[in-house]
Amino acid sequence: MKKLLALALALCLVLGASAALADEFKMGIDAEYPPFSYLDDDGSYAGFDVEMCKAACDILGLEQVIVPINWDTKLISLDNKEHDCVWSGMTILDTMKEAGYVLSFPYYDNTQVVLTKEGNGISTVEDLAGKRVAVQLGTSGEALLADPEGQLELAQTFEGGAPVTMENFNICGTELDAGGVDAVVIDLPVAQNLASRFNGFVILDTNLGSEQYGICFRNGDDELCKKFEDAIMKLVEDGTYLSLAQKYGLDENVLCLLNK
Repeated sequence: MKKLLALALALCLVLGASAALADEFKMGIDAEYPPFSYLDDDGSYAGFDVEMCKAACDILGLEQVIVPINWDTKLISLDNKEHDCVWSGMTILDTMKEAGYVLSFPYYDNTQVVLTKEGNGISTVEDLAGKRVAVQLGTSGEALLADPEGQLELAQTFEGGAPVTMENFNICGTELDAGGVDAVVIDLPVAQNLASRFNGFVILDTNLGSEQYGICFRNGDDELCKKFEDAIMKLVEDGTYLSLAQKYGLDENVLCLLNK
């Protein structure tokens, strides 16, 4: 009898642990991607995407767990079930859809721009010729500069005939400030964030490419994606979407769900 009770207790503990794990939602983020996802001064994760996910998890009765990931290998870690989604200013790409990933509707309109520093002699994209230009690994900006139908021709004018790739945009910003690079190809809101933190940073008035952010789930996670889309629309309706965008300094004109 004691053995049976012990077995029953052990089974309850296992089932209870499984249920607890099932209530977790692991959000894969680039932890160096302000204002969407980053480690704040107090050691907690912050950003528009981080808070939107937390609010959506609250609606769905899930516990948000933040998982910092390597952006260049984000889909590999997603496939390995190290996290349940990629939600961190991630550009919706046709190649992801073709590979079978489940992508949410877009929630943010983005533009690829050039960030430089006063005194670098760069006021147009033509001035990038012969300059050392950086981009983050694994980003749509890197893909754009390698795309013959995108900005490959421009990239071939850079010093060395190609951009310098770096692990994250914070490193790109530090290198730009120190003179290690002359410019950075970067997402507009991230460029605006860096320009607010570093003296003398300038964003060129040039659109290298337009795109949209979405959330990426594993193949087969259509139902999970739909649940989060429904939760996000509730956050649009109750004003959370707009208020969080304003909190993080995002332009409401590019909040594509406001008119959905």
